[in-house]
Amino acid sequence: MRVVAYSIRSYEKELLAKANQKKHDITLISNRLSLETVSYAAGKDAILVFTNDDVSAPVIDKLADLGIKYIGTRSVGTDHIDREAAGKRGMKIANVPSYSPQAIAEHAITLALALSRKLIPTVDQSRIFDFRIENHVGFNLYGKTVGLIGLGHIGQAAAAIFKGMGCRVLGHDIDYPQNLAGVEPVTLNELLQKADIISLHLPLTSENQYLINQETLSLMKNGTMLINTARGGLVKTAEVISALESGKLGYFGTDVYEFEKGLFFSDHRSDIIKDPILFKLMSLPNVIVTPHQAFLTQEALNQIAAQTISNLDKWHQNKCVGKACACAKQCKVPSELLNP
Repeated sequence: MRVVAYSIRSYEKELLAKANQKKHDITLISNRLSLETVSYAAGKDAILVFTNDDVSAPVIDKLADLGIKYIGTRSVGTDHIDREAAGKRGMKIANVPSYSPQAIAEHAITLALALSRKLIPTVDQSRIFDFRIENHVGFNLYGKTVGLIGLGHIGQAAAAIFKGMGCRVLGHDIDYPQNLAGVEPVTLNELLQKADIISLHLPLTSENQYLINQETLSLMKNGTMLINTARGGLVKTAEVISALESGKLGYFGTDVYEFEKGLFFSDHRSDIIKDPILFKLMSLPNVIVTPHQAFLTQEALNQIAAQTISNLDKWHQNKCVGKACACAKQCKVPSELLNP
């Protein structure tokens, strides 16, 4: 297949080439997909994108006009793709349904540990040879109640780690997994009211956008820690900032940001005007922001590359991509081509 891959980073090139084995003609470019860069897809059959790319309806229409039939995203989430628009144009969509859930889960726990032990201010202070410890009193995770919202592969991996650290683990999911040991199923309100630490592990949908808002924050204990390694749109950032400033929310660790598109994955040091909401958020001492890097482990990157090429292979063979199929209803593959 003839393919252009957008938003390619240096760490992906070798892995994609190794997985591809010259089966597909893939052009790797660092440019983010947008209305201005859609022309790079001319003459191609498929495009590969990432979470920061603009795969909105106007872009999809231009892609379809250029002859693009397939959109593969190098991510689990597909909220950056207008699936309905793609369906109307008969375009197939594939994602990476699962890759090293431990990578994301471990990053969530890393954020929680760093916040609980005040590691960032401690390291900053130590770098200037100030080794006083009076302001760095933390707390144990052992014995704390952790609430996990979303219990897919990543949520379950996080549950196992928190459980192993001696935490009581509560879980909420609209499609609660069967036979999940060590996690107490609860309603969302019960989780919000009882948890000392809340960690988000669910995809972003129109139904759960801004799940964390003034109302849900008000249900939490004073001083609760909130961790988000899922999607920025799950959190109303301005209302989280207010909760942090009032002390209602004690800590916030996030790997994603509500307005990260066009911001994360790029160097913005020279920007004269910085994103004011993010600037305010990062100025708070009880906040850690990482730039959507929870997935960034060697193991996860290898699995993403392998699944991405596998999706192209199956499309080339006129087969369904099975569990990786993220097509809208309008672009379902004929039953005779299904190959789960």
